[in-house]
Amino acid sequence: MSTQTRLTGYRKKIAMSMAVIFILLLWQIAAWSLPDFLMPGVPTVMVRLWHDIQTVAFRNSLWGSLTRLGTGYAAALVFGVGFGLAGGILFFFREVLKSAIIILQSIPSIAWVPLFLIVMGFGNLPIIVVVALAAFFPAALSVMNATESVLKVHVAAAKVMGASSWDMLRRIYLPAVMPELITGAQLAFGNAWRALISAEMLIGFGQGLGRTLAYAGETADMIGVMSNILTIAILATLIDQAILENLKRHVLRYQYV
Repeated sequence: MSTQTRLTGYRKKIAMSMAVIFILLLWQIAAWSLPDFLMPGVPTVMVRLWHDIQTVAFRNSLWGSLTRLGTGYAAALVFGVGFGLAGGILFFFREVLKSAIIILQSIPSIAWVPLFLIVMGFGNLPIIVVVALAAFFPAALSVMNATESVLKVHVAAAKVMGASSWDMLRRIYLPAVMPELITGAQLAFGNAWRALISAEMLIGFGQGLGRTLAYAGETADMIGVMSNILTIAILATLIDQAILENLKRHVLRYQYV
């Protein structure tokens, strides 16, 4: 690892630390300015979070949310990559797909919940579908745009050399779309995470972080509300930075090797 790369990594960590400190400081200032029953302070919420982490109910809620997220997010990436590649290669399909995405992505994913509840009933399935729908659009668009940008001369050269359709996909298109795919996956994760929490809060089925947050709000448990918000923020940051960002850095580093 070069010195420049290490310096860039240090700067990002410092910037992240400063952002966290700034947010916590604003939170604590708000807590000092408002009554305790409206805005609990950071230490109080930290103690509550530490206590909740050790309970079975918290682990069940966490597992429920992560299971729904993983299923819906994985399905969105699979279909997003497939449709994105097809849209990038086939002109007419690309135009149809783009038009459909323009129309459908303007609708908030949470707006589909009543329809999915009627069609699918209460359960995990409507939440998973909402998550998948929210994550599909950025994943498909990023792959499709990257596929469109593949140089025609590279495609023509591969065909002249006798490359099969599988070879074209594996050696031409996939290497070209991989960086954009990782970036799209990060955007898709943000959409999926917000859709998950919103759907769990609205549907109120089973155990999940969104349901726990909604219940804390219904019972006017502000410490519980802030504890759940903190949990949601920490998990989202960890998944994005510890998994997706590292994966992106790895792909971008070795894509030309």
